Amino acid sequence: MLLRMGTVPERLIEAATRLFADKGFDRVAVQEVVDLAGVTKGAMYHYFGSKDDLLHEIYGSLLRMQTERLERVAAGPAPVAERLHAAALDVVVTSVENFDQAKVYFRSADRLAEDRRRAMRAERRRYHERFRSLVEEGQAAGVFRVDVPADLVVHNFFGAVHHLGAWYHASGELSAEQVARHYADLLLGSLRP
Repeated sequence: MLLRMGTVPERLIEAATRLFADKGFDRVAVQEVVDLAGVTKGAMYHYFGSKDDLLHEIYGSLLRMQTERLERVAAGPAPVAERLHAAALDVVVTSVENFDQAKVYFRSADRLAEDRRRAMRAERRRYHERFRSLVEEGQAAGVFRVDVPADLVVHNFFGAVHHLGAWYHASGELSAEQVARHYADLLLGSLRP
C-alpha cells in the first residue's frame, strides 16, 4: 500500500482510513497507523490525541466537504429542481469516491465517545436538513409534489445512498457518475407532480 504524499495529518488520516476499512477499528493498533503513514507515534499524538480522534476526523472531513459543496449548490441561482439534482449527484459521487471513509464511520461510530457521536449525528442532521430544504422549496413553489412529506423523501434517498457500500464496486458496469445520475433522476422523478 502506497500512501500519497501529503502533510503528516493527511497521511495519518489516509493510513487510518485504509487500515480501519480493511481490518476494523478495534483490530488496528496505533503502531500500524504510524508505520503505514511513515511517521512516529510522537508525530501522531501531536496532531491526534487518540485513535478515537482519527476516527472522528475520518468521517468529519468527508461530511464537512460534502456540506460545503451542498451549501454552494443550494445557494446557487439555478432553478430548485436543477439544484436538488446537482446536490443528489454530488452526494452520491463523493460518497462513492470516499467509500472507505464512510464505511469506517458507519462500522465504527459506536466506538466514539457519546459526546462525539452526538456531535457527528448533529452534523449529519444539519446536512440532511439543508438537503430537505431544497425539497421543501420545490414543494412550496409547486415544482414538486406535496403529498409526500419532505422528511420521507430525504430518508428514502439517503437510505439508498448509505446502502451503496453493500453493492457498488468501482469495477462494475456503472461508473460513480452514472450511478449518481440514476439516483438523482429517480429522486426528481419521484417528486414530479
